[in-house]
Amino acid sequence: MASPVPSLPFQKDFDPQSGEAVAVAPGITRVTAPNASAYTFTGTNSFLLGRERLAVLDPGPDDPRHRAALHRAIGERTVDAIILTHTHRDHSAGARQLAAELRAPLWFGGRHRLSRPLGRFERNPIRNSCDWDLVPDRVLRDGESILAGDLPLVVHATPGHCANHLAFAAGDILLSGDHVMGWNSTLVSVPDGSMADYLASLDKVIALQCRQYLPAHGGPIADGPAYAQALRQHREMRNQQVLAAVQSGARSIGAVVRSIYPQQPVAVRLAAAMTIRAHVEYLAERGLLTVGRGLLGLRLTPRRN
Repeated sequence: MASPVPSLPFQKDFDPQSGEAVAVAPGITRVTAPNASAYTFTGTNSFLLGRERLAVLDPGPDDPRHRAALHRAIGERTVDAIILTHTHRDHSAGARQLAAELRAPLWFGGRHRLSRPLGRFERNPIRNSCDWDLVPDRVLRDGESILAGDLPLVVHATPGHCANHLAFAAGDILLSGDHVMGWNSTLVSVPDGSMADYLASLDKVIALQCRQYLPAHGGPIADGPAYAQALRQHREMRNQQVLAAVQSGARSIGAVVRSIYPQQPVAVRLAAAMTIRAHVEYLAERGLLTVGRGLLGLRLTPRRN
């Protein structure tokens, strides 16, 4: 069995104060949606950006209670834009209605798209969680500077969790979306996401001059770069676990998952299988293991020397 990966210092004592406007930094207010789940933790964090003029980042689910909470927090102020980190529905499903109510344009990194084309007979396991038909009024580009209301931001493309994922720097604060979260590691599910892109995007945010991260689920991360570096190490060690499992005889994604997560319940293993498949694809692209396709699914074998 593969050796265990050291646990990350996950922060799970966060009080979301759902529906309340919580000031988290100058010009940044959090309103957490009431959509807590195994995948969203305490709910999606929407952020009001700016002071006199605003933008709304990640309006969250299509939930009238959450929209009402956002309207209360906005008050009489003008909202110049609805901005998305990405187009998974827990972040974007409420965008159309809120944009219509506020008469504000939608800004994000382009329509939802896969990180690579579907293979023959392949299906995207999270296809129903994606907002395929949402079209931006403005496509945000990597490296551009924008005004979110009256708060200056720099746009950083951070693909990996999905292809159109963006993070936003506000001085030394990074609004990190789902790319880096303190409560758990990020789901990377191919072909919606890409492990190679995810690791490259971790390197990118680590190199930024941003210290505190404000993720889209859970509480602030005080030392974002150090935590992102720990996440990267965790992923690299997971790669080694996958290779060790295959070397020891695991020939399927399920067998690898059982090797790495022997004590976890079935529900956890099902979720883990998506990210393990992303690791397998990453390793196969680098020639570190061989992946074939048979009638029963993928067949994994060690690299031939």
